[in-house]
Amino acid sequence: MRLTTDQEKEVRVFVGNQGFKIDTLKEDIIDHLCCVIETRLGKKKSFEQLLLEASEELAPNGLIELEQTTVFLLNSKRIIIMKKLMYLVGLIGSITLTAGVVFKLLNFPGGYELFIAGFLTLLLLFIPLLAFDRYKVAISQALSERLKLILGTLAAVITGLSGLFKVMHLQGAEFLLMLGAVVFAIGFLPFLFFTMYKKSIA
Repeated sequence: MRLTTDQEKEVRVFVGNQGFKIDTLKEDIIDHLCCVIETRLGKKKSFEQLLLEASEELAPNGLIELEQTTVFLLNSKRIIIMKKLMYLVGLIGSITLTAGVVFKLLNFPGGYELFIAGFLTLLLLFIPLLAFDRYKVAISQALSERLKLILGTLAAVITGLSGLFKVMHLQGAEFLLMLGAVVFAIGFLPFLFFTMYKKSIA
């Protein structure tokens, strides 16, 4: 049994509302759902029930997951290179920071410079790269999850800079510390506890 024109339009609207950006993939999914529904029409289930069942069978976590998987497969090499770069930056920053602390404790020359270099590498390179990597995962999730990640990263960077300013005896350390605390308390924590609450009642 073939779908009516109105039913085909309803499938197209349903898929279009998922937020697909790859038109060819969207059209393939529409064709697939139409074919599945056509084979099941007349089995004492409404068209809407059949549409939902076909959608859940194809992608239990939502149709948009198919696009995310497709994008990952198309860009897997670039993503792997980015991840390697991120972890390499984190490793170099950690080693440099640790070496700076050890050199400082042993009164070796260059300890202060190594400490500052390692600290800046972790604070201004590794943490933003890590946050960006996590944001790509959370981009399909609720706005609260994305804001939690953004504000948490911002609070960490600002607070870290305040500590660096204090170590280097630069002006503005207290202001940065207060700003970081405000972003953390008023920005990050409400979203953190809101998402925790939603998960607890889900």
